[in-house]
Amino acid sequence: MSRSRAVSLWLPVVLWAGVIFALSSIPSLATGLGTWDFFLRKTAHLAEYAILGGLLARATGRAFSATLLGVVYACTDEIHQSFVTGRAGRPVDVAIDAAGVLIGVLVVQELRGRRRVLAAQHSPRT
Repeated sequence: MSRSRAVSLWLPVVLWAGVIFALSSIPSLATGLGTWDFFLRKTAHLAEYAILGGLLARATGRAFSATLLGVVYACTDEIHQSFVTGRAGRPVDVAIDAAGVLIGVLVVQELRGRRRVLAAQHSPRT
């Protein structure tokens, strides 16, 4: 794989992991909306890790590797949060993050499958 190809695949992963790290460094993300606050924060966890899962699936080309890397990053993110004032590392958040990673990986896999089907339908038959 060429260097430029590797950069184009992995730079988005690294940048998005940096966004997640930055968000995890904020002491409190509470909105004061009660139950809605909880729902919004957990939905944000799911969404940010779905994006990470999709980017990892694109970069690795393998569902298992992408899922494993995403879940490992989720674990390290929760450990990081346990050192941030006002935050806590929670196993339930790792599970939510892992679900997000899996959703992102599955979406990329589905899109790849559709692309292959379309390519096969439009290829000249011999």
